Amino acid sequence: MAAGRARRLLGSLWIALLLGQPEPAGAAARSSSQSLLTGSVVRTFTPFHFLVEPMDALSVRGASVIMNCSAYCETSPKIEWKKDGTFLNLASDDRRQLLPDGSLLINSVVHSKHNKPDEGYYQCVATVDSLGTIVSRTAKLTVAGLPRFTSQPESSSVYRGSSAILNCEVNVDLAPFVRWEQDRQPVFLDDRVFKLPSGALIISNATDMDGGLYRCIIESGGTPKYSEEAELKILPDPEVSRNLMFLRQPTSLTKVTGQSAVFPCVAVGFPTPYVRWTRNEEELITEGYERFLLLAGGSLEIREVTAGDAGTYSCVADNGNETIEAQAELTVQVPPEFLKRPANIYAHESMDIVFECEVTGKPTPTVKWVKNGDMVIPSDYFKIVKEHNLQVLGLVKSDEGFYQCIAENDVGNAQAGAQLIILDLAPATTGPLPSAPRDVVATLVSTRFIRLTWRTPVSDPQGDNLTYSIFYTKEGISRERVENTSRPGEMQVTIQNLMPETVYVFRVVAQNKHGPGESSVPLKVATQPEVQLPGPAPNIRAYASSPTSVTVTWETPLSGNGEIQNYKLYYMEKGQDNEQDVDVGGLSYTINGLKKYTEYSFRVVAYNKHGPGVSTQDVVVRTLSDVPSAPPQNLTLEVRNSKSIMLQWQPPPLGTHSGQITGYKIRYRKVSRKSDVTESIGGTQLFQLIEGLERGTEYSFRVAALTVNGTGPATDWVSAETFESDLDETRVPEVPSSLHVRPLVTSIVVSWTPPENQNIVVRGYAIGYGIGSPHAQTIKVDYKQRYYTIENLDPSSHYVITLKAFNNVGEGIPLYESAVTRPHSDTSEVDLFVINAPYTPVPDPSPMMPPVGVQASILSHDTIRITWADNSLPKNQKITDARYYTVRWKTNIPANTKYKTANATTLSYLVTGLKPNTLYEFSVMVTKGRRSSTWSMTAHGTTFELVPTSPPKDVTVVSKEGKPRTIIVNWQPPSEANGKITGYIIYYSTDVNAEIHDWVIEPVVGNRLTHQIQELTLDTPYYFKIQARNSKGMGPMSEAVQFRTPKAESSDKMPNDQASGSAGKGSRPVDIGPDYKPPLGGSNSPHGSPTSPLDSNMLLVIIVSVGVITIVIVVIVAVFCTRRTTSHQKKKRAACKSVNGSHKYKGNSKDVKPPDLWIHHERLELKPIDKSPDPNPIMTDTPIPRNSQDITPVDNSMDSNIHQRRNSYRGHESEDSMSTLAGRRGMRPKMMMPFDSQPPQQSVRNTPSTDTMPASSSQTCADHQEAESATGAYLANAQEEDSAQNLPTAHVRPSHPLKSFAVPAVPPAGPTYDPALPSTPLLTQQAPNHPVHSVKTASIGTLGRTRPPMPVVVPSAPDVQETTRMLEDSESSYEPDELTKEMAHLEGLMKDLNAITTA
Repeated sequence: MAAGRARRLLGSLWIALLLGQPEPAGAAARSSSQSLLTGSVVRTFTPFHFLVEPMDALSVRGASVIMNCSAYCETSPKIEWKKDGTFLNLASDDRRQLLPDGSLLINSVVHSKHNKPDEGYYQCVATVDSLGTIVSRTAKLTVAGLPRFTSQPESSSVYRGSSAILNCEVNVDLAPFVRWEQDRQPVFLDDRVFKLPSGALIISNATDMDGGLYRCIIESGGTPKYSEEAELKILPDPEVSRNLMFLRQPTSLTKVTGQSAVFPCVAVGFPTPYVRWTRNEEELITEGYERFLLLAGGSLEIREVTAGDAGTYSCVADNGNETIEAQAELTVQVPPEFLKRPANIYAHESMDIVFECEVTGKPTPTVKWVKNGDMVIPSDYFKIVKEHNLQVLGLVKSDEGFYQCIAENDVGNAQAGAQLIILDLAPATTGPLPSAPRDVVATLVSTRFIRLTWRTPVSDPQGDNLTYSIFYTKEGISRERVENTSRPGEMQVTIQNLMPETVYVFRVVAQNKHGPGESSVPLKVATQPEVQLPGPAPNIRAYASSPTSVTVTWETPLSGNGEIQNYKLYYMEKGQDNEQDVDVGGLSYTINGLKKYTEYSFRVVAYNKHGPGVSTQDVVVRTLSDVPSAPPQNLTLEVRNSKSIMLQWQPPPLGTHSGQITGYKIRYRKVSRKSDVTESIGGTQLFQLIEGLERGTEYSFRVAALTVNGTGPATDWVSAETFESDLDETRVPEVPSSLHVRPLVTSIVVSWTPPENQNIVVRGYAIGYGIGSPHAQTIKVDYKQRYYTIENLDPSSHYVITLKAFNNVGEGIPLYESAVTRPHSDTSEVDLFVINAPYTPVPDPSPMMPPVGVQASILSHDTIRITWADNSLPKNQKITDARYYTVRWKTNIPANTKYKTANATTLSYLVTGLKPNTLYEFSVMVTKGRRSSTWSMTAHGTTFELVPTSPPKDVTVVSKEGKPRTIIVNWQPPSEANGKITGYIIYYSTDVNAEIHDWVIEPVVGNRLTHQIQELTLDTPYYFKIQARNSKGMGPMSEAVQFRTPKAESSDKMPNDQASGSAGKGSRPVDIGPDYKPPLGGSNSPHGSPTSPLDSNMLLVIIVSVGVITIVIVVIVAVFCTRRTTSHQKKKRAACKSVNGSHKYKGNSKDVKPPDLWIHHERLELKPIDKSPDPNPIMTDTPIPRNSQDITPVDNSMDSNIHQRRNSYRGHESEDSMSTLAGRRGMRPKMMMPFDSQPPQQSVRNTPSTDTMPASSSQTCADHQEAESATGAYLANAQEEDSAQNLPTAHVRPSHPLKSFAVPAVPPAGPTYDPALPSTPLLTQQAPNHPVHSVKTASIGTLGRTRPPMPVVVPSAPDVQETTRMLEDSESSYEPDELTKEMAHLEGLMKDLNAITTA
């Protein structure tokens, strides 16, 4: 019989395989039900379900109750009822009857103390013959008990306008039947008069009309039951202060979703209190919410409770004098709900199926399964898997029917069902069927699995197209299971999940395209018995014996399977994963050294001679609490007014609480009287306002944490002083009344006076300072402080300082000041005070002073905000005139970018449209009427990165020489990388139209531009794409590039398979055959593809010819340059001596320096003219370093080598050469850095020049033939800006505060770039008898443009005697004839300067 059923099953499966449908098995059965219809006798699922199910009901004795039920099916179902799991015999019941729709009517409910026949759980059962049975949810019928009062109203009196409560407590099931009467008349409920669910009556804002006799009534269907009467008296309000107190506090509630919850809260006192509610310490807003209602007296009603409403609710009553608070918990329970319902399933006999059922609820529901109304008992063939799912193994015909998943918890239950249909099998098709497989044997037998092998049937000795089904069952059991081989021709299978020491019967059936064949002879195999290991130790218990120890006890395992040798106790801190163990010989053990008030899990494993047994379940216990082991953290004091101080702190560090923190103890005392200590114990809040303090008195505070065990260690004493009088803190402080700065060499002493308005609270002062900007550093000091010394500053540097007063509202108006630190050589201690009265405008200089403190704030990848300050404005920085500011910006990459400008009327501007990850420089100038300032110092900012917006470019693919299965992919970075490339991803596939997730990927690090891919298939077209990424994400992919791998395996036959189409359009390369000959000049195959001898010889001739021609040209150029250089050696040697000194005077070179032309940077404006006044100035090129690392300190011991710096010199050769020089100087501005009489503080590294013109190229001095010579670095775009008012910034630290026209800029924080900043030449000539403080004009020729000259203040210069001595020393380094020319040049220059000045 079993063999016949198997043959029918295999016939159906064979048809399914023939039609390309997979055989369903296990959990896949439901999803494959449609495929089982093929070749089977089709049966459809029958709709059969409940339309209405009974619901929980509450009734009273003697009333009638209807339990509703209605079921739907094509065939009218038979309805029956169960009470408490037992069918009711309704035919002989005169009080209970079945209604036509299936509902149950119960007449005259019977209920007494000892007889409760109607109260219980009811269930509706619907049955359709030959189809199955379904059961409804279970409904509870509750009958209210006899009316009785647990408390009755009592007479009381209440002040007019206050609140009163009249109690009337009844049993819970009768609470809905309670009503109230006043003077034997019904009480009408409204917003002022409210009845609690328990029956009590609340009257708020009492009036004279509320006085009278009250009683409550229980009306439960029978004779009403009256309580005793109580009189409520209304008293006139004396309007005297009364303590605040609760008449009724909220109590914790447990509610089911959808129900209403009422928290009573009634407070009385005078003044009349205001009641508000919080949930989980957050303010609960009741206005505008329909679900949260504030009832009479301040009670809270929550309608249609949801799971999210659970939490701690606090009623806070406040009348202005005091505040009281009461808390209660709301616990919300959720009836079971189905997340996944069982689905109908088609199946065949011997298959395994799974009904899935997923539920949720609170508490967590339990699940049971019902088949045709009967409980499913778990067994070897009916198993509960994954907590809630039902698995049926080895289906038989009797398993057909309706299966229901019933979920239940404390607050409800629900059911969901599905139908199982066992399909009949169709007969096999006509054709030869395979015979029985041969030699079925068990090659591997274990305790839980068996491996079977066999040989092919005699009818089909090859057996390549045969599949096999293995049927197995326990001996003596008719329920047979089936396992199929995974692929045709496979002749072994492993049967798993067997029982140990059990006999199983196996048989194998082969099947071909016509259907299943004969079954093999049954094979009986017994699984191995399991090793006799101990079972789990019963009754394991753990209890905390101290804050640091736990004792664990257990008993001997019931199935010891031999003598127990020892036990191993495992324990672990809850939430950790490092389990520890200890060997134990007895049945108990105490573990010491545990953490205080911490949960630990424990388990025990018994050992015998065979090894470890079964582990016990984990038991969890928490160690006992103790006093905290650490003080609270971060105690801060805030003086609120003259009588109160606010304390704020943080809890002790985690792991040191040693228990639940129940509160904090605060101790405080006057500093002057340390013995008089006051204590205050507060709740768990992390702040406390200490009031009632004395004015102008200093107090010390300390805080300690509390647990139920006591007080932990306290913090250190922290002091604060109350105010002398109550001040205003509703606005920020005003500006400080004065600010004084005293610059020293490496520090600045700042002093100030407080704001004039002493009625506003000042909690401190914020001092900002920095080179050129006050935003670099900020220091905050106490409100009592009146001076501060800013340390660790750089000598000879211009600092901008700002001072602001602040309080809890914010910072006030800033006061600005600037100061220049003194040089190292200045040891004088003369005080320099700069006193600015508030709101006193600084007089406008001529020209206007440039803006200061320019700062670039990076906002995004394309936006930077520029802010600045204007010293010519009043101290409040308010603009009251028609001035405007011009902001300009540019980037140095590419080098020829032009400045962009924009105008602003405020002290900030938002620059947009910038490129991502790009360094920009910004400067600002101010214009008022016809006057303008010079450009300010530059600020730098690098925009943020952005994902690449272009793909990698120039993607090429070539074969690797000698390895036809390996290719090399090359590419270039994206044009718009928008940041540092951190990696690439190479995608390749043989199908260009495949989804991108189906392509093979190869990751590559970001610093590589080539990658090898190995083990490709020969003669196969591949498509490649590349994607770049940076720190912000992935960029776009390149277009596909096609490449066909070579056909040949050997390297001598590999063609050149360079990928075609760098545009990435997937164009197919030309298939290069073995007879292909590459054209001359083409790219030969890297694999050594054959070329003709003629082509190789021609290529060799070309290479040799080009090499010979190159050598000849180099020799000719070298000879020409050598002859030209020799003709000018004498003049150049003299020029070198004048600039760098000679060997003879090398030791005294520091004295051989021309006089300096010092220019104050705040008064300088450089104007271009057509030509320099002196046609032959001696210029020293000092390039500008690109970043701060380019400037390195130089020790004083290097004075003798100071002239070995790499300097360029423009010689005095001829008028033609000098005109060329003048023109070049106009195109490439240089900076003239004066020789200092003191050793320079910094050395400057030169940057190689890009100048390559032979006529005026820079030459290294003959005395210094090092290969390090270089000229200054320029930017060729210095002339492209629209305005000629170009004041560039030199990143050079001067050795004197007045020896530089620009303050060194702070190096940018972002990446540095190679191009140097622009530089401008200065002239270093001095008129011999000119006054020291006269007004000069400095003109620098740039691009032939002219501007009117501008006065330049020269505040400090060497005196006449020193100048004369320096000139005399410098003459010793010139030849006699050259010295005459130099003096003539100097005189001509000074004449031009005087002419310009007088004009």
